[in-house]
Amino acid sequence: MRIVALEEHFAVPELVGRIDRNAIAQRGFPPPDAPWGPGRKREELRELGAARLADMDAAGITVQVLSVSGPGADLVAGEAGIALARDHNDALARTVAGHPDRYRGFAHLPMMAPAAAADELERAVSWLGFHGALINGVIGGRFLDDPAFDPILERAEALDVPLYLHPGIPPQSVRAAYYDGLPGALSYILSTAAWGWHIETAVHVLRLVLSGALDRHPRLRLIVGHMGEALPFMLARCEQTLGGEAVNHLQRSVSETILEQVWITTSGFFTVPPFLATLLTFGADRILFSVDHPFAPNSRARAFLDQLPVSPADREKIAHGNADRLLKLPS
Repeated sequence: MRIVALEEHFAVPELVGRIDRNAIAQRGFPPPDAPWGPGRKREELRELGAARLADMDAAGITVQVLSVSGPGADLVAGEAGIALARDHNDALARTVAGHPDRYRGFAHLPMMAPAAAADELERAVSWLGFHGALINGVIGGRFLDDPAFDPILERAEALDVPLYLHPGIPPQSVRAAYYDGLPGALSYILSTAAWGWHIETAVHVLRLVLSGALDRHPRLRLIVGHMGEALPFMLARCEQTLGGEAVNHLQRSVSETILEQVWITTSGFFTVPPFLATLLTFGADRILFSVDHPFAPNSRARAFLDQLPVSPADREKIAHGNADRLLKLPS
């Protein structure tokens, strides 16, 4: 069975080294040698050759759609950020060209320069053959519903490619209010993988709905990972409470908008209860397989895919069919 994984990360240390260390620390990234941060995966993130391919083969994964793991160009302003994003994308394009049947790409964008980010998205899609872009959390404390980012939404819609809304480290003010003060690494972990970034990504989607941004861009398609970032569990509650006169400015209800414009991946979530909530809320046509490599193991994700309580036809959709259609992947 062909298997496509959408939330699979890489890093180019030489390019990360061009980002100011103070900016990285201020954004909340732990020191590179911290045993709980992304630095612990630095060798796996940089490895795009035989070892990664062998791990994919062992789990039977056909294609990884690769995206940049933070810190990245979204921390760098001006021409330096634009150049950094471009160099990341060129590096990824060379990797994909070396293994076009195994790797595909999501663009990395200079989000602090939205007009340039829109242009870089177009270059990455039209010239490098990428299949959309992945955006890591809020940018300078702002979500994508901020009018400043409208050029990016407009360009993605025009190019007919999705935006993958990936979690990022919460802003410092949020970390201070909700997560700081816990023992050891717990503040960082609770603010990110354990809780915080899932909730923030759900808020990101809801803000795009409630602001009217998705009504303005009805053909824009969004992908969120981690079994929907709590949206499948909360969507009925949101529909119940976010209605009436408060949303008269919207053309559709909250749930209608999300169910029409959002796709969900399984990245990092390998238990049945959240999958069932996602399946019952979004349906098999809106679920896409992902691992979250190297932060989650390919073998465990594949075992989970094989045991999903779905029909063979729906398993094929989740494994590759939905991704092939949404991203227009060669097969």
